Amino acid sequence: MYRQFVLYLLLFYSTPVQAQDINGIWKGKLVMAPGGCFPVYNIELQLQVAGTRITGTAYHFSDSLNYVRENFEGIFKKDSNQIVIQENGIITFRIKEDCVPCVKKYLLSYHKGGGNVVTEEQLRGTWTGKATDGKTACDPGTLVLTRFDKSTFKPDFKLPPTLTKRKAELVKEIKVDTGIIHIDFYDNGQIDGDTISVYANGMPVVSNRRLAAKPVSITIKIDLKRTEQELIMVGENLGSIPPNTALMIVNAGDKRYQLYLTSDEQKNAMVRFIYEKPAGAQHSP
Repeated sequence: MYRQFVLYLLLFYSTPVQAQDINGIWKGKLVMAPGGCFPVYNIELQLQVAGTRITGTAYHFSDSLNYVRENFEGIFKKDSNQIVIQENGIITFRIKEDCVPCVKKYLLSYHKGGGNVVTEEQLRGTWTGKATDGKTACDPGTLVLTRFDKSTFKPDFKLPPTLTKRKAELVKEIKVDTGIIHIDFYDNGQIDGDTISVYANGMPVVSNRRLAAKPVSITIKIDLKRTEQELIMVGENLGSIPPNTALMIVNAGDKRYQLYLTSDEQKNAMVRFIYEKPAGAQHSP
């Protein structure tokens, strides 16, 4: 009997902490320092977990007309239910001209139940940030996120005439064997004030960004349900030297492509990415 009791204790205390399923949508509020553009605003993290790796999209918004969208990556430490998330940078935004977005890092932990709500699931922790202009302060803070069944963010977005009424001219089809494609846009030649927007499968990923010596950078992720990705560059103006031209640098795995894109009042430039699974690969991109 004594040996059985000791064995029971060993089994009980050696049982690992059960890792929680944190896939899904988490929403909360961020309180910024006094003087910020939006003292209190909503945040929504859409998490996708594969093993210990986290990817997803973050929405920071005060309403449907003022928002910032960012992609992020992170690590889920399943033995302790600890979560580390780092935003990669701004994908698209619509905020006041004098406001500067912050790119944030989150240190969170999973909790279930609290008070009278025994089933409520929360992610709690802290965040730190860096302003995209490298100068504006992004004071750190605390954060509590609650799980939601579906997204509560509905941007007030309609496809603009510059996309719908112009011809999308195919510049190149590129076959890739990786699920992550990094793209940089530069002004082609003399910097003359060219401004672009970029759409991936009809969704905005860059909005009214001026091309310069420093690249406008985006990351495209391939979805197995849609292995063809169409990227359209829209010239929002013609600059001082028409037409609107851009140098596009594509890094897909160990392959690098250099393309020259042109957009004017009649046409936009389109690049199509086609995912082909690597020979012998058994995993998703």
